[in-house]
Amino acid sequence: MALIRLEPARELQTLQQEVNRLFGAAVDSGAVGNGEIPRRWIPAMDLLEEEEHFVLRADLPGVEADSINVELQDSVLTISGERAPEHRVQDGAYQLIERAWGAFSRSLTLPERIDPDSVQASFNNGVLEVRVPKPEERRPRRVAIDVADQPPVIDSPS
Repeated sequence: MALIRLEPARELQTLQQEVNRLFGAAVDSGAVGNGEIPRRWIPAMDLLEEEEHFVLRADLPGVEADSINVELQDSVLTISGERAPEHRVQDGAYQLIERAWGAFSRSLTLPERIDPDSVQASFNNGVLEVRVPKPEERRPRRVAIDVADQPPVIDSPS
């Protein structure tokens, strides 16, 4: 029987590499020609579940409303768009650029049977809010059991 040495740090590194590969967001450790480190912009999102709606809120500062797309196809809600770079060298030169820009796309899988025509989206102060009504759920129904000498009773739980 061979003994295998456990190396938690290496296992965590392997897991991180697999997650990066899976989501296509691997971070380049090298710099490009002008010393700038390439970054991918992924907007932050919150998904809330209210009594009758799913509510998605995404922070999209600096994004023009007409460059945002919201699509629902086969129970997958996708928001996508693009934030243009704002840095233009005129009289001076930038010494540091940290804000990311570029195209983005985020997708979430929602329950089936959502009506695409009932989805509503609004954009205010750099926050996109998408409201998705929950699908009607089938209510459980109690099935009557015939008992000798008693009539069956059928009711639905409240």
